[in-house]
Amino acid sequence: MTDGKGMLDLLKSRQSERKYLDRPVEKDKIVRITEAGRLAPSACNGQPWHFIVVDDPAVREKVAAATESEILRMNLFVRQAPVLIVVVREKSNLSSRAGDLIKQMDYSLIDIGIAAASMVYQATAEGLGTCILGWFDQKKIKKALGIPSPKKVELVISVGYTDNRLREKMRKPPDEVITFNRY
Repeated sequence: MTDGKGMLDLLKSRQSERKYLDRPVEKDKIVRITEAGRLAPSACNGQPWHFIVVDDPAVREKVAAATESEILRMNLFVRQAPVLIVVVREKSNLSSRAGDLIKQMDYSLIDIGIAAASMVYQATAEGLGTCILGWFDQKKIKKALGIPSPKKVELVISVGYTDNRLREKMRKPPDEVITFNRY
C-alpha cells in the first residue's frame, strides 16, 4: 500500500491527456482500471454504474466520432486513444433512491464521479493517461454500443499511453479553497 506522500504524488501526476501514442493497452491494466471503478464507494452502496470498455477499433471509431465537434474543435484527439471506457448510469438501489427523494439530490451522479476518479487514478498508477469527456452525442454512442434506450451515458474516458510529460497544474492556492472550522 502506498503512503500518504506517495498518494499525493500520484494525484499530482494525473492530468487530462489529449495526445496518445500508437501503443495498445494491456488487458490486465484495463481490468484493474475498471475494478477500481467497480470498487468505488457509492451512496448506500447503490453502485449506479456500468462500464463499457471499447477497444475494438471499428467500435472505438464510432464512439470517438460521437465525442467530436468539428465546429468547436472539441475532442478531436479521442480517435488516438486505444481504449475508451463509457460510463452508463444504472438505477441505484432502493435506499439510495429514497435518499435522493428525501434530500432532493441525485447521488448517483456523485457516485459516478467518484468511480470515474477512481479509474483515472488507477490508470495513472498503471502508467497510462486519461481524459474524462462529458461532451458527446449520446444517441450515437447508445446506438454504437447497443445501450438500452432508458439508460443514460454520463461520461466517456479515453485511456492510453502518452509521452508522460507533466504540465504545470493551474489550481487556486490552498488558502482560497481550504479553511478549518469556518468558511
